[in-house]
Amino acid sequence: MVGRSMLMRLVPLLVGSALLAFAEPAAAQRGPGSGGGRAAGSPYGRQYNPQTVENVAGEITAVEKTAAPGGSYRGVHVVLKTDKGETLPVHLGPEWYLEKQTVTLKQGDKVQVRGSRIVFQNKPAVIAAEVTKDGKTLRLRDANGVPAWAGWRRRGP
Repeated sequence: MVGRSMLMRLVPLLVGSALLAFAEPAAAQRGPGSGGGRAAGSPYGRQYNPQTVENVAGEITAVEKTAAPGGSYRGVHVVLKTDKGETLPVHLGPEWYLEKQTVTLKQGDKVQVRGSRIVFQNKPAVIAAEVTKDGKTLRLRDANGVPAWAGWRRRGP
């Protein structure tokens, strides 16, 4: 027979184990749009600075897809040859989000980018808030740098 003092010690362990058992599957169910590597609160996302927002225009010379931190999705960057002759990586957002938008970007497109100039991997880059092509604007972040895809699954496109 189990004594009362032993039972009092087992109850917290059993409750804790049960909570952990339910927490792991719930975390695994999070999908695109649940935040993560490049969200506004991540170290990368905190690089977006409204004080360094600028407009740049030019031609896309490459579209690149890179693994995001943790490998949960691929991020999309474009390389922009600016009207001032600068070659500048422009960080857009997750591939799954961009695939659902009506504005698509490809090599050779002339675009205008509004975003925060940062230093990424010791080189200048821009985290895009908006990209305008042919009069249509792809909105990626708000004025504070919060990604449009943050909570996207709850809001819809």
